[in-house]
Amino acid sequence: MAQEIKFNAVYTTTETQQLLKISSSTIKRMLKKKLIRANKVGGQYRILGKEILRLVSPEVEKRAIKSYLELKQKVVDKINKW
Repeated sequence: MAQEIKFNAVYTTTETQQLLKISSSTIKRMLKKKLIRANKVGGQYRILGKEILRLVSPEVEKRAIKSYLELKQKVVDKINKW
């Protein structure tokens, strides 16, 4: 059964990885690359529900695809100039 992500709730990295169904190494990588914003409390990360919801939002996916396609076009243009 899917668990509801509450907008104002605070989640640990373990809870976040369970909600997103990702590995612990993936959540660490996301935190390191600042793909997900978190606050460190007592040496442990705390993640707001709104951050998790932002990650799974279709709007975020659309922006990522748009950004990728723009970058790809720049690379193609650069190669074609050669």
